[in-house]
Amino acid sequence: MAEVQELEPAEAESEAVIAAPNAKAPRNKKKLAIVGGAVAVLLLAGGGAAYAFMAGGESGHAEAGSDAGAGAGPETFVDVPPMTVNLRSADGTPRFLRVHLMLVPTSADKQEEITQKLPLILDAYQPFLRELRPEDLAGSAAAFRLKEEMLIRANREVGAGSVADVLIQDLVQQ
Repeated sequence: MAEVQELEPAEAESEAVIAAPNAKAPRNKKKLAIVGGAVAVLLLAGGGAAYAFMAGGESGHAEAGSDAGAGAGPETFVDVPPMTVNLRSADGTPRFLRVHLMLVPTSADKQEEITQKLPLILDAYQPFLRELRPEDLAGSAAAFRLKEEMLIRANREVGAGSVADVLIQDLVQQ
């Protein structure tokens, strides 16, 4: 027959510790289900946003432009003439930057105002571009910084909120 063994107090505690994680398992499963559900909701929301951006972007911009007066169409871009400027170099070597930009008005009626003030915008761009160093144009964030600075200067000349974006058509450093 089988012998019945009595556990000593130390052995009883170790078995209680082994049994304790099993007692908390429903709570851990509940937390895991909540976290998993939150992750699933975020993934679905991100997927829906990506789909709306990729597939419905063109029709969404047209509707937003007609309702809110913002979001200009392709016919409303303002072409900034290409500019070639000298860059500052530490060693005195001649370095040049050629940049061609397009301005995106916030609405179609702002296009004429931006076109009329284009000489002022160019005048604001020239000193900034001439102060750039070749190191300022290095790296992946350089184009982003350049766009932001050009947008600030354009809105300063035309009026805050007149230019929605600056598009870089050409950016060559020699």
